Amino acid sequence: MRKIGLLFVGLTMYGQGQLGSTAGPSSVPTQAMIPDVAPIVKNHEMMLNGKALKYTSATGMMPLRSSTGEIEAGLFYVAYNVEGAGKRPLCVAFNGGPGAGTLWLHLGAIGPRRIRMNDDGTMPAAPYKMEDNQGTWLDKCDLVFVDPVGTGFSRATKVETARKFNGFTGDIDSVAEFIRLYLARNKRFDSPLFLAGESYGTTRAAGLSGALASRGIALNGVILISSILNFQTARFTKGNDLPFALFLPTYAATAWYHKKVDPAYQKDLKGMLGEVRKFAEGEYSVALMKGDRLTQAEREAIAVKLGKFTGMSQTFLLQNDLRIEIQRFIKELRRSERIVVGRLDSRLTGTDGDAGAATAEFDPSAAAILPPYTHAMNQYARQDLGYQTDAIYFALGGGTLPWDYSSAQNQFADTSNTLRSAFDRNPFMKVFVANGYYDLATPFFATEYTFSHMGLAAKHRANVTMKEYESGHMMYIHVPSLLKLKGDVGAFIEGAVQ
Repeated sequence: MRKIGLLFVGLTMYGQGQLGSTAGPSSVPTQAMIPDVAPIVKNHEMMLNGKALKYTSATGMMPLRSSTGEIEAGLFYVAYNVEGAGKRPLCVAFNGGPGAGTLWLHLGAIGPRRIRMNDDGTMPAAPYKMEDNQGTWLDKCDLVFVDPVGTGFSRATKVETARKFNGFTGDIDSVAEFIRLYLARNKRFDSPLFLAGESYGTTRAAGLSGALASRGIALNGVILISSILNFQTARFTKGNDLPFALFLPTYAATAWYHKKVDPAYQKDLKGMLGEVRKFAEGEYSVALMKGDRLTQAEREAIAVKLGKFTGMSQTFLLQNDLRIEIQRFIKELRRSERIVVGRLDSRLTGTDGDAGAATAEFDPSAAAILPPYTHAMNQYARQDLGYQTDAIYFALGGGTLPWDYSSAQNQFADTSNTLRSAFDRNPFMKVFVANGYYDLATPFFATEYTFSHMGLAAKHRANVTMKEYESGHMMYIHVPSLLKLKGDVGAFIEGAVQ
C-alpha cells in the first residue's frame, strides 16, 4: 500500500521587537461573525518541468470554537490538491512573525504560483507579475497554507479572544486545533505527518511537536527554515553575550560577500567560516566572558582578529567593547559608501537619509519584498482563488495585539526542549534544517548552537539534517537556492515516509 505523508511548514520574519507588536487592543481588527461554510473550490493547471500538472484549490475560513461551541476566530487557509492521484502527502504551511501572513511561503517558496522577483531576490519594477513556480512542492505533496489569528485574512471575533490567540501559548494551541480540524474535515488522520516552520514559524513548529503529541497526533518529520528555537541566541540584551559570538559567522559571511574581509580570506567562504566558527566559540567567547578583566593588550588582539573577519575598524570595535550589535553592523559595514545592508538578507543593500546615524532607518531586504508579495496575494486571492473580501490582508504586522510571552516571563522563550521531548516520545521522527549564510535575523551558527545544546540522544542526532544556502532569511527569493531547497526537501519527504 502506498504511503501517505502530511507536511506542515511555517515562515516568520522574527525581528527586533516582534512584527505586529505595535498595535494596541483598540486597533486590532476583529470580525463579529465568522460563518462556517464550505471552501471555494477552483480547478487549475500549471507547467512543471515541461509537463502539465492539474490541481484544485480550496479557499476558506476555518472556525475555531470555545469549549461552549462559540466561534472565537476564523483562520483563513488555501489548500491545493493534485487531481487523480488519490491521497498524497500533505503540506500545511503557516507564517510566523509573530504577525506575518502566509503569503511568503505561499507565493515565494512552495505554492504552485510564485511572485516573479529578480533572480537574485531584488525587487523588480511594478506592476508585479506571477508565474508558475518551478520550486513548488506540489509534485511531492498536497499543500495547505494557513494564516494564524491576526495575520492575513484571519480574525478573532472580539478583542478579548484576540488576546487569547496572540501569544506564545495561545498561538500554538490555535494552530494545533486548526490542524486537528483540517485532518478531521478532510479525513487525513491516516496520513504520516510532517511539521515545519520558518523563523518564528520554527518556534511554533517545535511547540506544536509537543502540542500535537498531547492530542495523539505523531509526527514523521519536522522541517525548520531559518530557525529560532531559543531566543537567548538572538537577544542583544544587557548581560547576554551569547548573540555576539553566534552572529559572528554571519557577520563574516556578509563582509565576505561585500568584499570587506581581510584579502587572505576572500577566496574561500566556507573555509573562512570554519575558522570563524572556531574563533567564535573559543578565543572570542573567552574574551567576552572575561569582560572588564581583559587587559588592553588582549582587547586590541581580539579587535584585530574581529576586524579581519568583519570589516569593522579597530576604533569601532574597541568603542563597542568588542561587541557588535546587529543594527550597528548593518549600518557600519558600508557606511563610508552611504550604503546599508539588509537584515533579512545581507546580500541586499539600500540607502537612508542619515549617514552618521548609529543604526539604519529601515531594512532594505524587507523593503524589497513587501510590495511585490502584498500586491500578489491581494490580487491572487481575489482573482485566481475567487475569495471576495474587503478585509485587509495583514502581511507583516498590523493585525495582532502586543505578543504575550508571559509563559516565558523572566526568561528567554525556548521551544528547543519541546522538540527534544518529541524526539524522545517518537524515535521515528526526523528533522530537516535549512540555513541561509546571509540571514542576520536567525543566524546559522545560532541554530547549530541550539541543536548542539538540546540534549538529544545520540540515535536522535542521526535523524537531524542541516543544509546551507547562499542566500538570506527567505533563501527562496534567490532562484538557485529556491531550486536547491525544493530538491533537498523533496528528498527529505521521500526518505521520511519510507
